[in-house]
Amino acid sequence: MRHPAVPIFLTSEIRQVEQGERARSPRPDLMERAGLAAAELARALLREKDKRILLFAGPGNNGGDALVAARHLKQWWFDVAVVFTGDESKLPADARAALKAWQGSGGQLHGDVPSAFRQDLIVDGLFGMGMQRPLEGRYATLVQWINGSGSRVLALDIPSGLHADTGAILGHAVRADHTITFLGLKPGLLTLDGPDHAG
Repeated sequence: MRHPAVPIFLTSEIRQVEQGERARSPRPDLMERAGLAAAELARALLREKDKRILLFAGPGNNGGDALVAARHLKQWWFDVAVVFTGDESKLPADARAALKAWQGSGGQLHGDVPSAFRQDLIVDGLFGMGMQRPLEGRYATLVQWINGSGSRVLALDIPSGLHADTGAILGHAVRADHTITFLGLKPGLLTLDGPDHAG
């Protein structure tokens, strides 16, 4: 049985697609759509008894996707905790709006992993396809914690620390059980270390 061909896009090509979408009128809310799709997949991955989801929201638009997902999951009565690693004043506009909406829904932010929280699923929204330099310091520590948690992991767009164009590990990379990617497949999900980290 033959499967239909699926296009694969480099980061630069995805950026062009995003620019084209943002130029449309009315402008589509790409982050809201991505976050909702991520929340729906997270819900589908959980067993009936599972209720607790720990999301990591990074300093860019990938973090914004995670915040949108968190808002939907909270509205669906899941027990949600968000570790936010960014600076609100430096967030891109869409991610800042997602943060405000999360807080407006009553959601809280944690600066580090809450010690008393026992998650059934982790959502990795630390970094997306724009990551170019090795993860180090706090981010390396968080990735190591995620990988050593024993929890199932859903990565948003691409596992944090994986180069979207090559599949190379940038110092450290999240090892996900599932990855939901947006707008198109990235070569890094399919080459080098990608298949071992994308799930």
